Amino acid sequence: MGIVRWLFDAQLVIGDQTVLWREVIGNVFGLLSALGGMRRKVWAWPVGIAGNALLFTVFMGALFDTPNPVNLLGQAGRQVMFILVSVYGWYRWTHRADEATTVLEPKWASWRSRALLVVALVGGTAVLTPVFRALGSYEPVWSDAWIFVGSLLATYGMAKGWVEFWLIWVAVDLVGVPLLFSAGYYASGLMYVVYGAFTLAGFFVWMAQGRKPSAAPVTVG
Repeated sequence: MGIVRWLFDAQLVIGDQTVLWREVIGNVFGLLSALGGMRRKVWAWPVGIAGNALLFTVFMGALFDTPNPVNLLGQAGRQVMFILVSVYGWYRWTHRADEATTVLEPKWASWRSRALLVVALVGGTAVLTPVFRALGSYEPVWSDAWIFVGSLLATYGMAKGWVEFWLIWVAVDLVGVPLLFSAGYYASGLMYVVYGAFTLAGFFVWMAQGRKPSAAPVTVG
């Protein structure tokens, strides 16, 4: 119980700003998970789940009595979603009938799947924005909804092994950075800047893998 209490109580004071260590550690776990995902390693999923659990307690600031009482319902909700989808991804990556290793071969999504992803991102944001607003999420609420829906789709795309999932993360990061800084979640905002560069690099790495002769003819829908 000592480590749990430390995670909940430990704070880092920078000037007049207070940052929770669990926000820092949760984001580091998220970065490690992204690194593992870029290298197509199965361990990326459990590491990500641990980070998601920590960050959920951070973004529900009022509920968990943190120094920052701002609730970002989309950010908190996506941590729960990450855990659920990550369990699916973890299972999928470890139960591939055609793979004897723990490395995933990237695939390009079909044009139909790409169109459905765009429709789901825009439509899901439109549907959830009034819901999050009614629940008291931080303004601009559409940003919180965009991040939630985009994160769901990106994680699903990663589980499917689609190269395009990295581009969804880029779209999430572009909206997430200004939202997190404006809400006072500076550690997460800085990490989103790192994620933005990292997701672009990840896209090009997976794109190169997807163009290899063994993977190029494969599209999944």
